[in-house]
Amino acid sequence: MAPGAEAFQGEARAAFAEVAQRLGLDGPGGAEDDRHLAVATYAGSGVTYKAVLGLWQGDVEIHVCRTTPLTECKVGIEGLAVTAGVVDRPGGVSFGARTLRQLRRSLAGQVRYVELVHPLVSGDPDTALSLMRAAGAREWRRPAAN
Repeated sequence: MAPGAEAFQGEARAAFAEVAQRLGLDGPGGAEDDRHLAVATYAGSGVTYKAVLGLWQGDVEIHVCRTTPLTECKVGIEGLAVTAGVVDRPGGVSFGARTLRQLRRSLAGQVRYVELVHPLVSGDPDTALSLMRAAGAREWRRPAAN
């Protein structure tokens, strides 16, 4: 069974601590968890990173999110790192979180990718969105303001 949401929050905080400080990210936030999902959110420079623990699947993945006035865009960290050319190929990090040891290892590797892609997605929004789209990001149109 995957570690619980409480353990996940502590492990996410530990994994992000130094990188969040270096990159000027605020967090953790968004500790919105339910029976199936736990989330730790770190944000700054127009980018939000959401570490998501799948309690039923026993996996963890960091999503990179960027919001503009017109759209919201979200992509997995590994696909973005590969597309950005900051890592050679997929499979460089793990996603397993069935044990505390797996969770720690997966978070540490994925947070390293956050550090590598952050300069590429925190700058110009158009450039960031182009890179995220090339990595297969999901994108939603934002509702028009009334």
